Amino acid sequence: MPREGTGPDFIEALARGLEVIAAFGPARPEMTLAEVATATGLARPTARRILLTLTELGYVRSGDRGYALTPRVLDLGVAYVGSMGLWEVARPHLEALSARTHESCSIAQLDGSDIVYVARASVPKIVSLAVQIGTRFPALPTSLGKVQLAALSTAELDRVLAEPTRSGLVPRWQPSIEERDAALREVRARGWALTDEQLTLGIRSVAAPLRDGSGRVIAGVNVNCHAAETSVERLVEHHLPLLLATAGEISADFARREALPHVTLPAS
Repeated sequence: MPREGTGPDFIEALARGLEVIAAFGPARPEMTLAEVATATGLARPTARRILLTLTELGYVRSGDRGYALTPRVLDLGVAYVGSMGLWEVARPHLEALSARTHESCSIAQLDGSDIVYVARASVPKIVSLAVQIGTRFPALPTSLGKVQLAALSTAELDRVLAEPTRSGLVPRWQPSIEERDAALREVRARGWALTDEQLTLGIRSVAAPLRDGSGRVIAGVNVNCHAAETSVERLVEHHLPLLLATAGEISADFARREALPHVTLPAS
């Protein structure tokens, strides 16, 4: 994330604090002060002050081996999902879709050139894609990403895909601009997207867009499966009709929720 803003209202200290939080991950669940400074490029005294502040606020804990995030960090993501109302609207639909397809189903939204998972109903599998709320993947080689990228204008698409991925993954599919545009035109024309081992070996999925009350694409919903268990034909002929119906139901419920009057009660 940028450490220097473009205007006088940019708060550099806040940007640095968020950068320290984002430095932790599956490969670095716990870090020493020196490791945090190295990972963020911050001076050690600056990193130390930020870590101490985050510790006092309850977002970081310190231990014998270094610093680690606390579950309170989840409040930041939950606040986002809760403010959208997306999970509470989508949950029963996702669970029903997962039960009917016997596959894991997810919702993800665009974040730069990545998708980030915001809701999921999973089915235990011997081989499955490691996904949880907050997981990010490059958008273009995923069905969830394709249905959202296809809704962008040419200028928006170029701007979004110019941003480097923050997923740490290198997808198998590395299309030319011509191949990319042709794939997105196909998605735009048929209203859904299929990917077959484009992100990684063994994983195929089909996705449909989710829309708000104005018809704007706000997310994608998919059915994900392992290539050794589910054929493309099964995915398209059986799972896709169920997925499209579910996407329509979630979008309709989300539009109805938006239309409800919001009443703020005075503090007592």
